[in-house]
Amino acid sequence: MTDQRNMFLAIVLSMAILFGWDYFFAIDPVPPQQQDALVGQDLAAPAPDAALPMTQGLAVATADPVADRATAINTSKRALINTESLHGSLPLTGLRFDDLTLAKYQETNDPESPEITLFSPASAPKPYYAEIGWLSADSSLALPSSDTTWSTEMEAPRLSTDSPLVMTWDNGAGLTFRRTVTLDKDYLFTIYDEVENTTDNAISIFPYGLVARIDTPEILGFFILHEGPLGVFDETLKEVDYDDLQDTPLETISSTGGWVGFTDKYWLAVLAHEQDQQIEAAFRYSKPNSRDRYQTDFRTTNAVVVQPGTTAGTKTYLFAGAKEVELLDGYTETLGIKRFDLAIDFGWFYFLTKPFFYCLIWLQGILGNFGLAILGLTVGLRLLLYPLADKQFRAMTKLKKLQPEMKKLQEKYSDDRTRMNQELMELYKREKANPAAGCLPILIQIPIFFALYKVLFVTIEMRHEPFYGWIKDLSAPDPTSIFNLFGLIPIDLPSFLAIGAWPIIMGVTMYLQQKLNPAPTDPMQAKIMSFLPLIFTFLLATFPAGLVIYWAWSNALGILQQWVIMRKAGVKA
Repeated sequence: MTDQRNMFLAIVLSMAILFGWDYFFAIDPVPPQQQDALVGQDLAAPAPDAALPMTQGLAVATADPVADRATAINTSKRALINTESLHGSLPLTGLRFDDLTLAKYQETNDPESPEITLFSPASAPKPYYAEIGWLSADSSLALPSSDTTWSTEMEAPRLSTDSPLVMTWDNGAGLTFRRTVTLDKDYLFTIYDEVENTTDNAISIFPYGLVARIDTPEILGFFILHEGPLGVFDETLKEVDYDDLQDTPLETISSTGGWVGFTDKYWLAVLAHEQDQQIEAAFRYSKPNSRDRYQTDFRTTNAVVVQPGTTAGTKTYLFAGAKEVELLDGYTETLGIKRFDLAIDFGWFYFLTKPFFYCLIWLQGILGNFGLAILGLTVGLRLLLYPLADKQFRAMTKLKKLQPEMKKLQEKYSDDRTRMNQELMELYKREKANPAAGCLPILIQIPIFFALYKVLFVTIEMRHEPFYGWIKDLSAPDPTSIFNLFGLIPIDLPSFLAIGAWPIIMGVTMYLQQKLNPAPTDPMQAKIMSFLPLIFTFLLATFPAGLVIYWAWSNALGILQQWVIMRKAGVKA
């Protein structure tokens, strides 16, 4: 058995463990609920129970956008939002969060490129917005809606880190609604809603919040990355794909605290209510006017009761911004938002990926470059795994040393495969060589590779981070290609021909490392194995450059380690 066979066996075993764990131990999905109560109704607000109707006046997407984004924004009077992290505005009619761009992030690594657009109004292309309000079982009770125009004492309303926005609305029937919106220096809105009751009767109302997305967004579609609706309920992560929600248009979940919203690869929009409150959350899908509409929402199980002559209120958090790990961890600590870091898809190997991330951040602070941090972490992992790798390389070296005798046995018993295998096993036993000795170290290293791949793929901290030379973005594939002489010939190439310099370097190191390993005893297998470096070169050409650099550097360190061991054992390298 060769090292290559060991590798394939290790991969098969690791996949069996991963999928077996997911099958036998993963939490069962929440069973889908019936949508009968929602037939024919607008999905813009969740109904607390059968007695509570959908709120009226909430906008449904029209058949086509009525305006471009800029025009849609300028059609209403707005309070400006301007901080070091967020730019945008809040409409005074409806108070929806429907205009946000991320001030620190551009669409490309050109600093003059447009800012990332997160939220857009309902009448703009690809609407995406958040909304917070009240529900009541009393249909005669006038509550704020998307048509409600709020008032403020500010002549030029604005929201910033040092200037909260205070809005009021009188329903004309003895209730005054007051909303105070504050914004920190990052991406967290805190919305405090109060209701003053000057009537002679107590009222019961339910806070709700929703994040709506109209038209299916473009996603990367990687199986290792979730993009779409998600939430944490009773400290358990729930993820729903867009196509799965189309098949099951309604899923409801009960929870104490938690949060719910949408995630993209790098961006997040979620709502969290007071974490000690019972909530009913939902994932919804509908297709009004032939346009896909996705919605995540919550409402509290217990009503806010406002007695006559008193004021009562409730607090809701809206996070709308970049998925920065340290930032999400900070909100968990300061606000108690449960398992907020799970918004970043660290995957099965969470216990490895998060420590790897913090190691990379620490090394970047020391070395001043994310690419150097990747190289430094690789060296650290190599040192940590040195005993296992040493055992693996010594086993392969012993097999390499026996290669001439193995070849003689193959030639001698070429017509009797059973006898050949018997003689090979006797040779292994006599020389105390274990062809399976390299399997366990590889099996242990596979989760580490997957975990590091996750870190490099999903964390925004590597986005648009440069390395040296032609690598301007470690999260993007190597931009060069051997087929246009690495940019010397000014032609555009299809993606499958974009074989850059770093994938080629990786392929060369993989080929050299393969040459140090004992060759397979089966000629056909040996021929197949000889093509692996070429196959992986094409395969990894589309991977993030940071991962390809890691793999090439790891191969180089492995070659050096194996060469030293072979020299000590007297085997010609």
